Amino acid sequence: MITIKQIHTKKEITEFVKFPFKLFKGNPYWIPPIITEEVETFNKDKNPALKTAQVELYLAYKNNEIVGRVAAIINWDEVNSQQKKKVRFGWFDTIDDIEVTKTLLAKVYELGKKYGMEIAEGPIGFTNLDKVGVLTEGFDQLGTMVSWYSPPYYKEHFEKLGMTIEKEYFESYFSMESINPAPFQRASQMIKDRYGVRVLNFTKSKDVMPYVDQMFDLFNESYAALQTFVPINNEMRDYFKKKYISFINPEYIKFFLDKNDKMIGFTIVMPSFERAMQKANGKLFPFGFYHLLKAKKESEEVVFYLIGISPEYQNKGITAIIFDEYYKVFKEKKIKKFIRTQELEENHAMHNLWKNFDPTIHKRRRTYKKDL
Repeated sequence: MITIKQIHTKKEITEFVKFPFKLFKGNPYWIPPIITEEVETFNKDKNPALKTAQVELYLAYKNNEIVGRVAAIINWDEVNSQQKKKVRFGWFDTIDDIEVTKTLLAKVYELGKKYGMEIAEGPIGFTNLDKVGVLTEGFDQLGTMVSWYSPPYYKEHFEKLGMTIEKEYFESYFSMESINPAPFQRASQMIKDRYGVRVLNFTKSKDVMPYVDQMFDLFNESYAALQTFVPINNEMRDYFKKKYISFINPEYIKFFLDKNDKMIGFTIVMPSFERAMQKANGKLFPFGFYHLLKAKKESEEVVFYLIGISPEYQNKGITAIIFDEYYKVFKEKKIKKFIRTQELEENHAMHNLWKNFDPTIHKRRRTYKKDL
């Protein structure tokens, strides 16, 4: 018999966070989160996303053991700004038992109906900057710290339970060896001269901070055309500043300004922390910090986390400047592999940025929906 419990206490939330450690124990492709940070994700005093979201957490039990989990979410900013009556679900994990999946999803649907929502969609996080989707291809590929891992039976459960595909994403990579820098090196200076573009490079994280608000303004502007986009508010900006900016090599953060000092482009790239996260196994102490700091300094792989270009400049060759600047840094740092996180299939403007790098698509994922 399967029983469902809504959880509230820090102890229960810690159990919620730790369940995948048991489920994916020994899986070489799963990337464990840092437990304390993941627990804080569900703390209203720590995560401002919870101030504009209704969130309920559930654990499923069978024979007194945890066999599944899910977060049911209503992002009220999304509901109110897009007039889309949607309940989200995320942090979905389960054993291979479709009855567990069915029971967990029933709690999601229950929350949605309670507040008059019309559809359920997931897996998806609180905001556009959270993790998204279940894998449909690439189950034997190493995950990233900004994506969820899922075995094949997740999508099979959803489809057998009558869910349909909502959004599709893919992830890809390319190597330093595959890059011919000559075309963008030739174009870079010409574009700089034509539009008066200058590049902000950094060596210290504290020097990045004064520009981060401009970056989020541009992020909101450059992604506004996507149907699923919800702007990042001021509190979320502060949250992401504290959580991520100091964690990234300042050399991997670049801003691009026009002749009037208006930001027209940005890129944030992270060292690949995935193998370090596996070694840390959810704990910063006693050795987790060491593995992460080592990866920050020595990783030969990088992950493209965020990139944005002002709509006004999207067809004016700004990408040549971006690639030229990063090529210099990555050559110096001896980077060998570039990983792109999940991108919407419909985001053709983003795909066009990378078409000349001959990327290899190695993972696909999607969200599913259910009419309520």
